[in-house]
Amino acid sequence: MDQNQTARRTEDIALDLLKFVAATANVGGKSTGSTTGFGIPSSAKPEDQVTSLLELYAKCRQAVEAPLED
Repeated sequence: MDQNQTARRTEDIALDLLKFVAATANVGGKSTGSTTGFGIPSSAKPEDQVTSLLELYAKCRQAVEAPLED
């Protein structure tokens, strides 16, 4: 597998992780928040929701790309 395919796979895994976390924590949804404290209030502007999702995606990429500890 070449570098380009590996990078794409990492991005796909991070996107799947984002979808899971966002759905589990009600991030970006129209809910009033979640009991876990990760929800975005329904009064948040769409721009703020997008910013939150992009920040979450960046964290997901970091988590996926982090080296494994022995």
